[in-house]
Amino acid sequence: MTPSVRDLAVARAGHRGIAPEKAPLVAVAHGSRDPRAAATVEELLTAVRRRRPALPVAGCYLDHAAPDPLRVLGRLAADGADDAVVLPLLLTAAYHSKIDIPGVLAEACTRHPRLRLRTAATLGPHPLMLTALERRLATPETGVEAGDPSTAVVLVSAGSSDPAANAVIEGMARQWRARGWWDVAAAYASAARPTPAEAVRSLREAGAPRVVVASYFLAPGHFADKVRAESLEAGATAVSPVLGAAPELTDIVLQRYDEALSTAAAATG
Repeated sequence: MTPSVRDLAVARAGHRGIAPEKAPLVAVAHGSRDPRAAATVEELLTAVRRRRPALPVAGCYLDHAAPDPLRVLGRLAADGADDAVVLPLLLTAAYHSKIDIPGVLAEACTRHPRLRLRTAATLGPHPLMLTALERRLATPETGVEAGDPSTAVVLVSAGSSDPAANAVIEGMARQWRARGWWDVAAAYASAARPTPAEAVRSLREAGAPRVVVASYFLAPGHFADKVRAESLEAGATAVSPVLGAAPELTDIVLQRYDEALSTAAAATG
């Protein structure tokens, strides 16, 4: 018989003499047909488990990969869980966090009325995101020193039809610019302008000595590959790897989890 998420967490905690935490963490990622995406999500969740071994952690996907959230939540309900924290592994609050995930949770509550679900905030925006982006730009592959005044940065997200989500990326670019870069411009892989290539060309035409691209993506996949190819073709010096399991993202995941529990406690206290 395959052990449940809760059984595994209790076993890990007991081995370390740690009391298991009450509410499991159910992390919901977008999902991709690219197997690298799920592997990267699992790498991040493994880092979360290492940081907090008493916390039951399960990953799931909205599309293109298994398991889906309803299956994971159903398994928790069958295992006797009383509540769970659902955390969107999304970098901005847009359609998936505002429509898709609430719809799934409403269905889960109908199927499992005894399972109390608390929804955490999306990973971004968060102050640690800029530190994580700088970490990725500083990898040997790119070698960009944080705040280099001779370097302009194009901050690229997936893009959204939700103007509020795109405005978040523009706000991040303004904040990042203040750290000393030659300039920081926002760009979008889809659904909005400018495109990464347009932003790279614009900065080069404005006289930027060097232009690099910061990939504001959680995991590898179609968009990340497309952005890399088009940005380099447009004249970018380097394109950073995706955020993946950057230590800052582990911090954010656990902070979002704790915030969700604290908010629920305050509401019932």
